[in-house]
Order: sequence, then C-alpha cells, then structure tokens
Amino acid sequence: MEGLLRELGPRTLAVLVRRGAEFTAAEDAVQEALIEAVRRWPERMPEDPPAWLVRVAWRKFLDQVRSEQARRQREVRVAVEPPTGPAEQADDTLLLLTRCCHPELSPASAVALTLRAVAGLTTAQIARAYLVPEATMAQRISRAKRTLRDARFDRVGHAAAVLRVLYLMFDHGFTGPVDVAEEAIRLTRQLANADRHPEIDGLLALMLLHHARRAARLTSTGELVPLDEQDRTRWDTAMIAEGVQILQGALTRDRLGEYQVQAAIAALHDDATRAEETDWLQVLSWYDELARLVPRNPAIVMNRAVAVAQVDGPPAGLRALAEVPDGVPRRAAVAAWLHEHAGDAHRASELYVEAADAASSEAERVHLLKRAARLR
Repeated sequence: MEGLLRELGPRTLAVLVRRGAEFTAAEDAVQEALIEAVRRWPERMPEDPPAWLVRVAWRKFLDQVRSEQARRQREVRVAVEPPTGPAEQADDTLLLLTRCCHPELSPASAVALTLRAVAGLTTAQIARAYLVPEATMAQRISRAKRTLRDARFDRVGHAAAVLRVLYLMFDHGFTGPVDVAEEAIRLTRQLANADRHPEIDGLLALMLLHHARRAARLTSTGELVPLDEQDRTRWDTAMIAEGVQILQGALTRDRLGEYQVQAAIAALHDDATRAEETDWLQVLSWYDELARLVPRNPAIVMNRAVAVAQVDGPPAGLRALAEVPDGVPRRAAVAAWLHEHAGDAHRASELYVEAADAASSEAERVHLLKRAARLR
C-alpha cells in the first residue's frame, strides 16, 4: 500500500497542476486524498486507483478554492472540471518534472522540489539526504513554490535544465538514508522512456556506468577508494552492460552531446579489467571532444589534465591544469595527484592537506589527509 501511494501521489499531483491548480493547494489536496485512500482502500480497493485518487484530490482542491474568499478569482479560472475518464499519467509527470526544474529556480531548490513533488519524498527525508535541518529544507521548498506560483503547467520545455538537475541530483550522493542517486536514475529512466532523445539516453547511460561502481567506492569503514584502487570484481557488470547498450544506441543517432561523451569516458573506465588497462588515449580523445562541446568548463579541463598526464606524462598534465584558476573545487586535489606522480612529494603533500580542508565529505577529507601523511 505504501509503495503504491508513493508512486501514485506525484502522478496525481501532476494531473492537478496540469489542470491549472495552484501548486501548494494541489499538493495539499493530494495529501488529503492519500489520507482518504489509506483509510478506505484496505477495506475496498477501487477498480482504478489512479483515477480514484485524481477524482478525490480534484474534489478536495475545489473544496479548498470555494472555501477561501481570497482565492475566488482563481476559482473562476480553474473550476471548469475536465470530463472524467482514464487518468493521464506519464506526460503529466514529465510536465511536473519540467516545472520543478524551471531555470528560475536555483539548482539546490530545483533538486529539492523535484524530490518532493516528483519523487514523492517527504521534506524530512530530503533534509536527511542533504544533511540540513528539516526547517531549512522546508523553507527552501516553500521559496521554490512561491517562485512558481504564477506559472502555468501547460507545456514541456527547458529540457537542458531538467537534465542538469537530474545529473546534480545523481552526482550529489550515494549516501544517507534516502538515496537520491537511485531517485535520479529512476526519474531519468522514466524521462528516457517517454522521449528517446540521445542526450537523455546519454545521461541515463552515464548514471548507470557510474552507479555500477558504487559497491567498490568505499571501504567497509566508509573510507573513499580511488577509481584506480577499486576492486573491480565488485562492479555491477549487468548495470555496465545496460549502460553501454543505451550509450551505443544514443551514439548511432549522430546527435552528440556532453552527456553521451561523459558516458563514453565512463564506459572506457568500466571496460578495463585493471586500472593499467585503461585506454587513456581514447579517454583523452573524448575529453577533447567534451571540451569542444562545453568550452571553458573548469571541471572538464581538470579531468582532461589527468588524461593528458596519463598519455604524455605528469608535467604535461600540470601544464594543462594551469588553465584552471585557483579556488576551483577539487583543483588542489588534482594538482596534488599530478605533483605526486611527477615526483614532487613535498608539494603534493602540501596540496593534499589544502584539498582536505576544502573537501565536501568526511570520507574525501580522510582520504586526502592519508595521502598527505603517506608522502611525508
């Protein structure tokens, strides 16, 4: 019952907002309908649960509108109820996802609102996933709703923003009581099923190819394990195969984009049975392509510098890294690794300590400090 309601809740919300319901009021109406379902369904399950939820939620929304004098003007606009029939679902969910990823929202707000409205997570769950107080997350979501208050849910758009938010969600984390990376994969898979755009498939492939290494990323005590030191027998080969298959299908459509290129790089790493067997020449070639598609991106320049070092030696990698200004996240860690492999242990140790001070997680901080200590 809980799983079914979690799946149907966001889809019901999507139907209401597509019909013109104001976001917060629609969410309240859906919550009331879900409570009604919890009370009634154990005794008598309706023949069409999605349609039942939409019908009840819509009635409750109309009740709210009619009971508030201040909303009377809005009632005139939304009170024409569409004819009854099968509940629309997939397209409405995508409309909702699109709206939650609106470019006017900050990335953090867009991710939070997507998890709340589309993934169906509670505010408390999202707060735990992002390691912030529940009140802080509640305020963030409320601000996002206010930003979208006057927006209508009448068309799909902003595809690039949707992909960016989904990737941020995935990149944010594999840890915590709520796995937002899993949610990002689920939503991207849903998006890919509805729209076979090669970049959507590219993003899904990228997520799968990275997620396949998840079991090897940390030790049993939670310490970070670098890619070249991971136990590759722990990688999920079925997930890798699926990612590669999706990527190959995307590449054949000859509409190359940044997510397809990143997925191609991930696939090359996953294809090597040992770190020493990585085809760095091809990796560098794909980074050159990525730099062409997304010019002046410091993260890409940094990662390319590592590939340059693997192909032409650490000094060449350091020259490539010189294009990245100080202060860019992870620059010190990359510089430390390059100096270490260039034979400058003292400078590498200093940079590892500097990188540890700016680490985004405890696991990363401990890993960098251990690297620094080993070189002293």
